[in-house]
Amino acid sequence: MTQGATAMLRTLLDAGVDTCFTNPGTSEMHFVAALDATPTMRAVLTLFEGVATGAADGFARMADRPAATLLHLGCGLGNGLANLHNARKARVPLVNIVGEHATHHAALDTPLQSDIATAARNVSAWVRTAQQPATLGTDVAEAVSVAQGPPGQVATLILPADVSWGEGASPAAPRPPATPAPADAARVAAIAQALREASAQGGHCALLLGGRALREPALREAGRIAAHLGLRLLGEVFPTRLTRGAGLPPVERLAYLAEMASVQLAGLTQLVLVDARPPVSFFAYPGQPSALTPAGCTLHTLAAPDEDVLASLSALVAALGAQAAVPGLQPPWRPGAPRGRLTAEKVCKAVGHLLPEGAIVVDEAQTSGALLPGFTAGAPRHELLALTGGAIGQGLPLALGAAVACPDRPVLALVGDGAAMYTLQALWSMARERAHVVSVIFNNRAYGILNLELQRVGAQRPGPRALAQFDLGQPALDFVQLAQGMGVSACRVDTAEAFTAALARALAQPGPQLIEAVVPSAFSGLKLRVLPWLLRALGQMPLPVARALKRKLAP
Repeated sequence: MTQGATAMLRTLLDAGVDTCFTNPGTSEMHFVAALDATPTMRAVLTLFEGVATGAADGFARMADRPAATLLHLGCGLGNGLANLHNARKARVPLVNIVGEHATHHAALDTPLQSDIATAARNVSAWVRTAQQPATLGTDVAEAVSVAQGPPGQVATLILPADVSWGEGASPAAPRPPATPAPADAARVAAIAQALREASAQGGHCALLLGGRALREPALREAGRIAAHLGLRLLGEVFPTRLTRGAGLPPVERLAYLAEMASVQLAGLTQLVLVDARPPVSFFAYPGQPSALTPAGCTLHTLAAPDEDVLASLSALVAALGAQAAVPGLQPPWRPGAPRGRLTAEKVCKAVGHLLPEGAIVVDEAQTSGALLPGFTAGAPRHELLALTGGAIGQGLPLALGAAVACPDRPVLALVGDGAAMYTLQALWSMARERAHVVSVIFNNRAYGILNLELQRVGAQRPGPRALAQFDLGQPALDFVQLAQGMGVSACRVDTAEAFTAALARALAQPGPQLIEAVVPSAFSGLKLRVLPWLLRALGQMPLPVARALKRKLAP
């Protein structure tokens, strides 16, 4: 009675998918039962579907291959949609398996019946409902192939219960993913010519790097181009995976705030996209442009997401004659240990002070993490995973998936208090899997980013009822008790010395740890244009850009 499900699991394993993040229900019981017949499939139980989908994303970012999810019917898919949206924006490979009622049962409009395929199309590049056991193996093989891309994407396979339990199924051979092609020679030559001419005429040029262009081999090729022509290396606001730290070419990430990003981009005459999208504002604001490419700047696409990024950059290096250029590298540097009352800035400083070699940093700190890039730029080499789709509640699940993919590397999750509450159930799965994740919760008792956005949209004189929508202090959240209730060791700190000591201990111990960092809100009572910490963050930008932005934000 599990032949279909067993064939599915064996097809997944043959295709290299050996991890499944699950939240099963009745319709998926045959899949669950088949796990005993396929012990090499690691099944990670989650208590909420948003944890399963976010963890599968984190796994794919670090393993460079897909994990699977197992969700229960349309309602389970609905609970996981936000982090599937983030995974789609991250362009990661993910095989999303959604159980469905038996085919003869679906027409009865039972309480849990819904249109799963319509919901799945919002986040999936490929959606299919398995029709019969005999073709289930080929359905699974195609789902994995599509998910692998290029580019990586979400492939959703809807699995009716009777197909899962039916006879006549057999595993299918894996289908190799498509091989990406590099940029064609004519395109490379045209971009090289445009950059040469602009540089010779004193124009300002930049490469905007995203996706796989932010990994080490591609960064070094981009660094050669930057050194040869004197152009800037920019990075996407929220990278899928950015390799950074001492000994690597530094990348100036575009700011989340359009006001800042527009100054970073001002004056550019040539902007080359490398596995990146054109820069845009996250939201529309009164009197502000949505497209951020400056007037008079020519956009070029060197490598699209479905093309070979490294080969395209190498071709551009050759076309420019930059093979001998030595890329500028980030020198090693660590800030000193912070002291005094704890603030978000001091948390970021302590992270830079202690971050170990090979760490994986998941950044969903929101407003509290603004200074993190500057304080960790010269730290030992590490990976940064960011909130690609902007749907909060990704940080803790992403960290879980990264830890499952890389059990020998410490994972540090920096998460705002509001974002943490979306998917706090990830802590339970971390404890169950003994994952080495250190979760730092910035508890400023507010949705700080929304206090900022209220200013930016031009809302006039918000009153107490409006401001109450961003207040998380009544009642106060107790993350220590919440974590301990799910089996995770936790402590609360409110001084820089205590935080630094707690972080050092947590990084040195196996298994999950949580540190609740009690910090004041970065935006409490302040206006965007006079935030001193915002200007201090500009140390990672070129001095002319920093000065221009300071003038723009000054009163």
